[in-house]
Amino acid sequence: MAKKVTVDGSFGPRYGSSVRKKWRLIVEKMRGDLRCPKCQTIGLVNRVSVGIWYCKKCQAKFTGGAYNIETLRGVESYRVSKRKQRELEVAE
Repeated sequence: MAKKVTVDGSFGPRYGSSVRKKWRLIVEKMRGDLRCPKCQTIGLVNRVSVGIWYCKKCQAKFTGGAYNIETLRGVESYRVSKRKQRELEVAE
């Protein structure tokens, strides 16, 4: 009977189970089907290097988190910038 091996299977019994579980969640999110923020296509976004992402369909290169396209801080700053933009439009 074959044993199911996940992405953290290369570590074997080393580093402890909680560290391996955290690593598995991070890598599965990073390699999963991600949505491009420019063209909204799912599954064609790859990580170029730490924090740099590339969409194969629209050839967009954009920044994000080290292991995920969006970070909590990035979402927050986007929301703040949109609010400031609306405030400036109302003031004019």
